[in-house]
Amino acid sequence: MSAHRVWIMRQTARLTLLAAATVAVGSAAPSVGFAQGTPKGAPAATPGPWITLFDGTSLNGWHNYGHRGEPVKGWTIIDGTVTRTGEGGDLTTNTQYTDFELTLDWRVPPKGNSGIIYRIDPASEVSYTSGPEMQVLDDAGHPDGKSRLTSAGADYGLYPSPTGIVKPATEWNSVRLIVRGTHVEHWLNGTRVVTYELGSADWAARVAKSKFADWAGYGKAARGYIALQDHGDRVAYRNVRIRELK
Repeated sequence: MSAHRVWIMRQTARLTLLAAATVAVGSAAPSVGFAQGTPKGAPAATPGPWITLFDGTSLNGWHNYGHRGEPVKGWTIIDGTVTRTGEGGDLTTNTQYTDFELTLDWRVPPKGNSGIIYRIDPASEVSYTSGPEMQVLDDAGHPDGKSRLTSAGADYGLYPSPTGIVKPATEWNSVRLIVRGTHVEHWLNGTRVVTYELGSADWAARVAKSKFADWAGYGKAARGYIALQDHGDRVAYRNVRIRELK
């Protein structure tokens, strides 16, 4: 065999090995980047087990805001839902949460209004002066539906939600709420409708131009209660679950 032919065979083998290595690298699992609910630059969260907060039969683990240890008033279990049926105040978890993923379904009648308020500082006289709120609303029938800042799914008064996501009054809507560190996501009916960073320059600027500017502790609690708002209207919730993100 000539020296030239040997050289050609060696070069061919070298190129084959190089091509194989390139394919192997290209087919490797991609590096983990920004996942749903994970802030950029943060390690992936380790979710804890799902915990049922409302099982359709009992209000154990809940209280009216500011009335811990007293019987719940104004909220009634009806056909597996917890429904606001009278005065009583926000239905509030007994447990405080830091980083979590919350899922639930809600339904309002025509013109209905409620909200999901989170990281409520227990020192607050009322829930909404410290905890941000994911709006629950009949967009078509309630005056708040005229502004995207106060429509269903919005971070109330600060970050707008898009149109066409919420279902009509009397139909069930599904929520996924992710709160991790300063990162917050509102999901409505399978669509991420709001995302923001607590304490960011953008957040601070929006708060400064809103009614929340009068409340020094608004949105600053790193841990707090979760409440289903009593806004004076009938509203039903079901399938309320949570898991902590560590």
